[in-house]
Amino acid sequence: MGRDFLDQRLNAVKLTALLALFGLGATSALTGPQKQQLVRLVQAYPAFLAGVRGDQLLWRDGTLMPMTASGAASYVARLNQPGLLDQLATPYPACQPLAVPAYDFDPGRARFEPLFKKMYGESAAGVRQNLEAVNWFGQTVQVTRVNGVAASLQAIARELATQPKLLPYVRPSAGTFLWRTVAGTPRLSVHSFGAAIDLNIKLSAYWQWDGYAEGQRGIRYRNQIPAALVNIFERHGWIWGGRWYHYDTMHFEYRPELTNQTACMKK
Repeated sequence: MGRDFLDQRLNAVKLTALLALFGLGATSALTGPQKQQLVRLVQAYPAFLAGVRGDQLLWRDGTLMPMTASGAASYVARLNQPGLLDQLATPYPACQPLAVPAYDFDPGRARFEPLFKKMYGESAAGVRQNLEAVNWFGQTVQVTRVNGVAASLQAIARELATQPKLLPYVRPSAGTFLWRTVAGTPRLSVHSFGAAIDLNIKLSAYWQWDGYAEGQRGIRYRNQIPAALVNIFERHGWIWGGRWYHYDTMHFEYRPELTNQTACMKK
C-alpha cells in the first residue's frame, strides 16, 4: 500500500472517531461537509461547546441550540437572518494565495448572532466585563479575553514586531471593541463582541467607501495588504475581510471555526 493511501485511511478513521465523539454519527441527517464543519465549530470553542445532539448544538451548560439554514431567497436576507449552518457553509481559504473573490463570495460574513452573544455577551455591558487591554505597537486596544482572543492578538503583535516591513499596515489600529451594527444593516458587527480589529485605514480599502451597494455585481476589488500579514492573522485563528467579494481589507475577526490550522501550519 502507498503512503498516501494509508494517510487517507488514517484521516478517515480519525474523522469517524471525531464525528462519533461530537454526536455526529452515521444516522445524522446532516451532510458530510456539514458534519465536518460542526466538528471544527466544537473544536474551535471548547470552553463552551460539547457536541451535537440530533439537530441541535450542545453547549457545556446543557443548552441546546438549533442548527438550521436560512430559507431566505436573497443573499442579503440570508446575511440578515442566517441559521447556524449558514455561518459554516462557505469554506474560508485560510493561508491560501490571495485572489480576487468571486461574486458574493464572503466566507464568514454570515454570523449566527445567538452563538456569539452566548459566548461573548448579550449586551455592550456584558462584553465589557471581559475586555482586556492589549498593547498594539504603543496603542492600547480593548478586546475580549473570552476564547483566548486577547492572548491571540498579543501573540500576533509579537510576531508582527519581527517583521518591520508589515508595521505600516497595522498601526494605528482603527478600532476594536464597539457595540454597533454593520453600517446600513441590522447585523451586529463582531467588533460588538470585542473579537475584531481594524488596521490602518490609510492603507486599506472598503467596498462601501467606493460607493457600491451590497450584492451589486461588478464590484471592483482593491487591496494593498500583503499576504504575509494576512497569513499571520490566519495562523492565529482570525479571518480577513479582504477575502470577501464585499472587501474590507482593514478588518480581521477571530473565527477559528473557519480557519484551517493544518493548512496554515505548513506556511
